[in-house]
Amino acid sequence: MNIVILDTNCANLLSLKLSIEKLGYQATITTDHDIIKNADKLFIPGVGSASEIIKQLSSSNLIQVIKDSACPTLGICLGMQLFSSCSAESHGIEMLGIVNTPVTLLNSQTLPLPHTGWNQVFFDKSHPLFNNIQSGSWFYFIHSYAFPINKYTIASTDYNVKFSSVIQKNNFFGVQFHPEKSGSVGSTLIFNFLEI
Repeated sequence: MNIVILDTNCANLLSLKLSIEKLGYQATITTDHDIIKNADKLFIPGVGSASEIIKQLSSSNLIQVIKDSACPTLGICLGMQLFSSCSAESHGIEMLGIVNTPVTLLNSQTLPLPHTGWNQVFFDKSHPLFNNIQSGSWFYFIHSYAFPINKYTIASTDYNVKFSSVIQKNNFFGVQFHPEKSGSVGSTLIFNFLEI
């Protein structure tokens, strides 16, 4: 299987690659268009600001490559937010528009931002991503912006406000948490994605 991690120059690239390799698979970190286009599974990790990742993807001519992806594609954290129509971060920057929903600042009220640490992920329906994972399992988050609940939400998390912690539209999947930092339950989710 040709597993590709898009090189977004973020800090969790190697930890994601290691998590995949611990499951017995090999992954390539790259920005090479041909390798990405021939991927069987594509991971898009992201840490940092929306404006920086859009700037980087634009300079590498990768925006259309991602939008044209036909294989199962998993956006992680900021990588998930890339799928939105726009982000309230960076004064409403335009994103990839795969999901016609804006990403907004978490209205966490008295709770601090960024939302950092372990929180529960809840889902109502069975889904291949959640094989051998119980609703209410704990995953590791670090973010201030998120997708509101929308028609593509398949799991949610509460941080004084309910937000989308997992989405799916066609072959595009997104998780707001970091599975590569979420212990055994995160490894299970990565394995499930690789088996889709």
